[in-house]
Amino acid sequence: MCGIGAVYAFGAAVDPRVLPPMRRLLAHRGPDDEGEWIAPGATAGLVHTRLSIIGLERGRQPMLNEDGRLGATVNGEFYDFERIRRELVAKGHPFGSDSDSEILLHLYEESGEQCLESLRGEFAFCLWDGGRGRLFAARDRFGAKPLFYAHWNGMLLVASEIKALLAAGVPARWDLTATLGQLFLCLPEDGTLFEGIRQLPPGHFMLADAGGVRIERYWDMDYPLEAEAGGDESGHVDRLRAALEEAVTLRLRADVPVGCFLSGGLDSSSVLGIASRHSASPLSAFTVCFEDSHYDESHYARGMADFAGARFVPSAVRGADLAAHFRQAVWHGEMFALNGHGVARYLHCQAIKDAGWKVVLSGSGSDDLLGGYPSARQDMLQMIRLRSGARPDPQPGLLPGVRAKLGFVPSWMGKLATDRSLLLLLLHPQMVELYERQDPFDAFVDAIDPGQLRDRDLVIQSLYLWTKAFLGNYELLAERLEMAHGVEVRLPFLDHHLFEVIKMIPSHLLIKEQQEKYVLRQAARGFLPDLVHGRSKHSFTAPPITLETKGPFHELLQDSLRSQKFGDVPLFDQVAVIELLDRLPDLGEDVKLSLDGVMTMILSSALLQEFHSPSA
Repeated sequence: MCGIGAVYAFGAAVDPRVLPPMRRLLAHRGPDDEGEWIAPGATAGLVHTRLSIIGLERGRQPMLNEDGRLGATVNGEFYDFERIRRELVAKGHPFGSDSDSEILLHLYEESGEQCLESLRGEFAFCLWDGGRGRLFAARDRFGAKPLFYAHWNGMLLVASEIKALLAAGVPARWDLTATLGQLFLCLPEDGTLFEGIRQLPPGHFMLADAGGVRIERYWDMDYPLEAEAGGDESGHVDRLRAALEEAVTLRLRADVPVGCFLSGGLDSSSVLGIASRHSASPLSAFTVCFEDSHYDESHYARGMADFAGARFVPSAVRGADLAAHFRQAVWHGEMFALNGHGVARYLHCQAIKDAGWKVVLSGSGSDDLLGGYPSARQDMLQMIRLRSGARPDPQPGLLPGVRAKLGFVPSWMGKLATDRSLLLLLLHPQMVELYERQDPFDAFVDAIDPGQLRDRDLVIQSLYLWTKAFLGNYELLAERLEMAHGVEVRLPFLDHHLFEVIKMIPSHLLIKEQQEKYVLRQAARGFLPDLVHGRSKHSFTAPPITLETKGPFHELLQDSLRSQKFGDVPLFDQVAVIELLDRLPDLGEDVKLSLDGVMTMILSSALLQEFHSPSA
């Protein structure tokens, strides 16, 4: 994984002064090497900062094809690249590096943008085609790798992180509509918190030439229709096991050591168990340990590591550590934090880097695709009630617009609407006015392709909507916290070949007798100890910051939200926020817990204002 950037001037000459600041602001993503390239004719330029994983000595970027007509800068990994490379060599394509990234150039020579059909992995890239005078950029199917873009000063700028675009001169301004969506639900699929800066949606590509910019979807989840889902349980279990083993095994390929994140839950333990079976040497398993026993999972993680024959590597994260590094985590994450777990991930990756590792496997994505969150069980009960003729959920007056469009309210959406309702008391008046004009929940559903929901059962519809809301737009944003320390995280559960197996599993096998991820439990049974196999879902969450009434986090919260800088944030009513701060010490623990996500988001906004001084 790396940092990438591109500049295209639509037929005019690129200002070369924008490339170095972009490269410098991406240096943490690729500490091993860096490069810039101006295309012949100077209408486009590429930048790259390299984290060397495959082809350590011969893999510099930006890389060119044999005649210099094509140039590419790639972030991420293309799996099964050696097979593709052999096929391309057999067709006469010469290779000048040992890197997996080079297959992109020759696949593009063969089939243009259709090359995406052959690419498997977590990736984002920018490719300049000098022959056609166009920039081709794309992002992987689930959005594991970020890619942002902006039009500024007559140029199109593209980069792995927003801060690189800001460094190139793009002004920082709050996007109030997108931010409202993020506060209550999620960003738009192509949105960011910053006006004029967009993200290329997952599963989409961009083509830019003298005629303008075109963005197209090349992949979506395409669940089968409800009538098409079926098959016997054992067949689904066997196919899932085989596909997951293949996805994990492909991700063990590296020219540096590979480790595993290990929380002690079903997902990361399944990955470690399979990886240990297929690794030529014992793996290292990296686990976050919290002081608070309610959040610490190290007992389960140690048991799993022992079972797999892996080296257990704990990293202690204390409350003081979360406070001390919250600012850096927000700067790298470029988003609102909802809890201290993002800071914990940031610190965990720092420890992994300090231990000498660059690559780890993760179980992320399993809950989203296999129905692992509690809301999936609640949606299953909704579906059963609906099919019996009863009311689909116990809150008929909640989110009427969503209910009218979908015929039901996804359980997770109803809970979120309830939890975030406090925000209406804390918003700046202009944000309240915006909320009254455009309900974020209605706007989210309106933006969804109805063809992806039609004739699917309620549980599958809810999983699809959850994935569109949170997977690429929140959960996978941890990538920037990981890459802050140059740590590449590989995601077997988000392998699109594996998903082709997962999506055929009917919902009654995803959740059976109210046990979440039932089919995964059966598929991974031989790779897990009993300690983990029967354990219910336990989300990776840090201890809440709002429980503190003294100490460094309390001081950060109080100082930041009472500051003049926060007074400049056009999102919140500072007077109302300060009144809540004054009452916070006297509130009960349950109330403080319910406020944790809201207060953490508000604190994040204050820090983003301080870092970038965005205006309304």
